[in-house]
Amino acid sequence: MGKEKNAIIVPDFLTVRQLAEITSASPIEVMKRLIANGIMAAINQQIDFDTAAVVIEEMGFEAVSESALAQQVKEDKRAEDMTRKWEQIYAGEKTENLITRPPVVTILGHVDHGKTTLLDTIRRANVAAGEAGGITQHIGAYRVKHQDRWITFLDTPGHEAFTAMRARGAQGADIAILVVAADDGVMPTTREALNHVRVANVPIVVAITKIDKRNANIDRVKQQLAELGVVPDDWDGDTLMVPVAALNGQGVEDLLEAILLVADENDFVANPQGISRGVVIESQVDRNRGTMATLLVLNGTLKRGEVVVAGTSFGRIKAMYDEHGKPIDEATPSTPVSVLGLNETPEPGERFERVKNDKVARTIAEDRLEAQAAAFTEPARTFTLEDIFAQFRAGKAKELNIILKVDVHGSLQPILDSLQTISEKNEEGIKVNLLVAEVGAVNENDVMLADASKAIVIGFSTEISSAARSAATFRNVDIRSYNIIYKLFEDIELALKGMLDPKFEPKTIGMAEVRQIFKISKIGVIAGSYVRDGEVRRGSKARVKRQGKILVDNASISSLKRFNEDVREVRTGFECGISLDGFNDFQEGDLVEFFIMERVN
Repeated sequence: MGKEKNAIIVPDFLTVRQLAEITSASPIEVMKRLIANGIMAAINQQIDFDTAAVVIEEMGFEAVSESALAQQVKEDKRAEDMTRKWEQIYAGEKTENLITRPPVVTILGHVDHGKTTLLDTIRRANVAAGEAGGITQHIGAYRVKHQDRWITFLDTPGHEAFTAMRARGAQGADIAILVVAADDGVMPTTREALNHVRVANVPIVVAITKIDKRNANIDRVKQQLAELGVVPDDWDGDTLMVPVAALNGQGVEDLLEAILLVADENDFVANPQGISRGVVIESQVDRNRGTMATLLVLNGTLKRGEVVVAGTSFGRIKAMYDEHGKPIDEATPSTPVSVLGLNETPEPGERFERVKNDKVARTIAEDRLEAQAAAFTEPARTFTLEDIFAQFRAGKAKELNIILKVDVHGSLQPILDSLQTISEKNEEGIKVNLLVAEVGAVNENDVMLADASKAIVIGFSTEISSAARSAATFRNVDIRSYNIIYKLFEDIELALKGMLDPKFEPKTIGMAEVRQIFKISKIGVIAGSYVRDGEVRRGSKARVKRQGKILVDNASISSLKRFNEDVREVRTGFECGISLDGFNDFQEGDLVEFFIMERVN
């Protein structure tokens, strides 16, 4: 056996001097070996990896590409993340009991690129024509059979539902079909859908639709996708792309075949004899039958009469129906079923699990309700840039996920390069992971993706839509906006070093006018006031103004009353009694402003 060579990690490009350093050789020796191979290079001239590899091999070492190694590490991490997600579904199952189950597929893409028509063709039912505006109205799931093998399709209205399920920790689909019309090509919504699928670590099959259109251009679609990193298998990539004309059925069989090929590569498994677990697809209250929920079984065999818990919902399954409305008694892995018997409608994306009896189910549901109530009383916690370092110290974060939106293409590459450098030089071990890097305004889909993937949204010299701001407030997502590039880099560096302090500014929430003064021996001076705007809130701070002059600032509210009762807040148009710590010099006509300290970027 030959002696094993020592490996040397080599960047894609390096100078002759750098090559000499990493091989512990003199620059002259390296230059001689290059000349022997027909390459004339000065000591500070750059050479590529392939050229360097020839010299390294001649010197008795093995050359390993730095970028290829980084990609392999990333792919290994993706595989590890996928395994971890599925471990939650198959917790406690023995490997020898796991068998292959049918794949679960979701279809995503631009609104008018033929998703519904494709689904319609696959299931051979004419539902597309009856749907307003070409947008899928019904959310559900169904199964089809191809070559004696089942495939389950999630009939979801685009990537919003897909992301909402992932935000709840649900692995809702095994494979994503990205639909791109051959006449339109890649659209902004297509890129958004692709970003969501990538973050979910779900294998992709591309369906190039509308190939029967006169202006269809399949090669252009492939080129556009390749530029986004989705390279067709016939271009030496690893993504299957299937041309389809859904209206006449052309290519549909090939698409189903591609799905099964991807399923075979990934080996989706379950234990039919194990504990029944899965995901809630949809729920509603039927006027005649009561609470109905569509469940996707991912492990075990769900049976009529069993007791399940889904989030804070629970109950004994009184009846089960397949996708055609036919009553059934049991459902095996990858089977969608509508069930009757839960006490309330569960949220889509919630996991469900079979439990021993009603008593156990009720206890679990009540515990979860109590946990929710406790969480509700606490202030909403935004996942912010400052939190990253603290989470890393606690062993909960190893990378900073970023969604980057910039104004022009010229800004994009310099920012990407600098962020990569910052990531590589960070001594704390936290890495920057760019989930999205695109030109355009920050929109609501960016916020949804950030929410699902615990990411920070960064906008550079670009707009933030009002819908994105509203969604960020509702979902507690941190959006950072910059117009100065070095300030962006500085904040990222400080965050990764744990030195970025949160910033707060006062936000006025209300104003009251003092109309009457009361003196109470045990309390002090009470200002009988009328709330002119906003609200007075216990726990906020106050400043008193008289003829434009501030008499006291940042004072705490010691008492807030309506008549003789203590209250937490008083809103516009109502009267109240206010007393402040350390201030008794109220006069009629004084204005009292109330404010809270709010975190700002």
